[in-house]
Amino acid sequence: MPYRFDHLKEACQQDWQSYIEHRFVRELGDATLAPEAFRHYLKQDYLFLIQFARAFALAAYKSPTLADLKQAKAGLQAIVDVELDLHVSYCQEWGISEETLASLPEARATLAYTRYVLDTGNRGDLLDLHVALAPCMVGYGEIANWLNARSETVRGEKNPYDAWIAMYESEEFQGAMQAELDWLNGQLADVTPARFQQLTRIFSEATRLEIDFWEMGLHQSD
Repeated sequence: MPYRFDHLKEACQQDWQSYIEHRFVRELGDATLAPEAFRHYLKQDYLFLIQFARAFALAAYKSPTLADLKQAKAGLQAIVDVELDLHVSYCQEWGISEETLASLPEARATLAYTRYVLDTGNRGDLLDLHVALAPCMVGYGEIANWLNARSETVRGEKNPYDAWIAMYESEEFQGAMQAELDWLNGQLADVTPARFQQLTRIFSEATRLEIDFWEMGLHQSD
């Protein structure tokens, strides 16, 4: 039976659930998350996006086919030309200036995950890199869907974080998530059991580092 992304999740089910259903996520959905925690997360997520762009640049270098190269270029362009500007505007709505963002130091959790992704991509191939990125690229879409599936989630003006949920439930993001899943499933279908175990370790480590990123936001740690 060919492997699929769902097999990665099943192999790391406890960590994946802890990530998707983290206290930060639950409180965000319940509208009880401390505003200071969300602001801290937003600041570090800006720095994460910059490193995320570097990961797509690395993906371009690692691309074995023209189709993969075009995919990496599109991802890099979307972050640099669109997402970073949108993030800056969103941060301004939360009282965080562009000057503040430009002078921020990276928290240890930000450093740990982003450098793990880049190191994994440098040491391995394009699939290694995509698996390391998957908890972010796929996870945020799943988080939005999980929040919408639970009755406790507050939507609309009563939740100051509603725009965040809306961003990741959007047709654009969900479409990008599905495209990433399709690519991953196509690649995973051809791997051997030994290779799948290697990828499982990468996915598990990246998921645990994403959990640490939520913890960093929740406790406003540096």
